[in-house]
Amino acid sequence: MSVSVQPVQVISVNQHEALAEDIRADLLATEEPLAIWLGYGPIEGRQQRQLSITMRTPGHDIELVLGYLFSEGIIHHHRDVVSVRHCTAVKQPSERENAVRVELAPELIIDWKRLQRYSYTSSSCGVCGKTSIEALNTVCSSLSPRGFVVHPDAIHTAPNYLREAQLVFKHTGGLHAAGLFDQAGNLLLWQEDVGRHNALDKLIGAAIAQERLPLDQSFVLLSGRISFELVQKALVAGVPLLAAVGAPSSLAVQLANTYGMTLLGFVRDQRFNIYTGRQRIAQHTLSEPSNATAFS
Repeated sequence: MSVSVQPVQVISVNQHEALAEDIRADLLATEEPLAIWLGYGPIEGRQQRQLSITMRTPGHDIELVLGYLFSEGIIHHHRDVVSVRHCTAVKQPSERENAVRVELAPELIIDWKRLQRYSYTSSSCGVCGKTSIEALNTVCSSLSPRGFVVHPDAIHTAPNYLREAQLVFKHTGGLHAAGLFDQAGNLLLWQEDVGRHNALDKLIGAAIAQERLPLDQSFVLLSGRISFELVQKALVAGVPLLAAVGAPSSLAVQLANTYGMTLLGFVRDQRFNIYTGRQRIAQHTLSEPSNATAFS
């Protein structure tokens, strides 16, 4: 069985003491590959295809796969999935926990060409940010500017709640986290993974399994920085407000602004910056920012 942590021996160095062979036990976050296989097509002509291989921290693999398929626009509802389980037909017993097979509904049509086009526009050299944003028009839609407002206190307390829930992080210090909060700042769901994208995919997958989508009455907090892909995943899930303890990238801000998402960065030490969508933060005295508003 795969585990989330692995023991290791380290040599501890203290600047106030002479370097010595001070060997102690420590724990590391596990990182292993996960292959995602799809079974699709009509019952009389089922096909199979390996979709991707991702590096992840073992645990909540089903949620990870569901979230990944949803954020990539392959599935749109939980009912699009007939079954999802770890593969048993593998060459080595050790591989059994590192491959997941998803049987999709026979009537579900997969646009493989669109997936290939999107992969090209989001990763290849020579493609501008504007093209990357335009490529998302088929899987993302603009968010409603009304109906969801959060008080700053709910944002300020969220990092502490998420950190307290991170069980593996407490032992390793090497995992990212994604947390789902309600309007009052209560932590509803959380997931950890060595990869930032995987943590969010696991969170979205857990929400799909609990039939919580769309997440239009919740906000998401990330433990690291915000990239273009993380904004895209949150948009597909209907998240109106995405926050992080780190900084967003320029393209992440452009994408959030294009689709009307509220984007917050540097959420720590009772402060945060508003990059887009200030209307969802409950404060009537905010002045018009030139690019971002610091909120303390």
